[in-house]
Amino acid sequence: MTRSRAQDLNVCGVTAAIAVIDGKWKTILLWLLESHPYRPGELRRRLPGLTEKVLTQTLREMEADGLVHREVHDVRPLKTVYSLTEFGRELSEALAPLSDWGHRRLDRLAESQRVS
Repeated sequence: MTRSRAQDLNVCGVTAAIAVIDGKWKTILLWLLESHPYRPGELRRRLPGLTEKVLTQTLREMEADGLVHREVHDVRPLKTVYSLTEFGRELSEALAPLSDWGHRRLDRLAESQRVS
């Protein structure tokens, strides 16, 4: 899905929701930020394979979509902290049933592999 779909007003609600979580890292960043705010370096350490460039781009997109809040503390060195907005928390709560369904699917797959 292209980034422009996140701004398209002529789509169904599910497509509008998927447009803002589309991508490899957004759902896991939502999940991590549910627990507490993180600095970018902490997020990178928690997510091996996530480059600084991709993290920055993903957080900027999530900020533009109103999901995360970026707070820069005026200290030296600069300290940046990301947290979920209320809108981001709503999305996270809305995704909880989908997550539950996904876990049940994984359980079924694991069971079918044991039987085979």
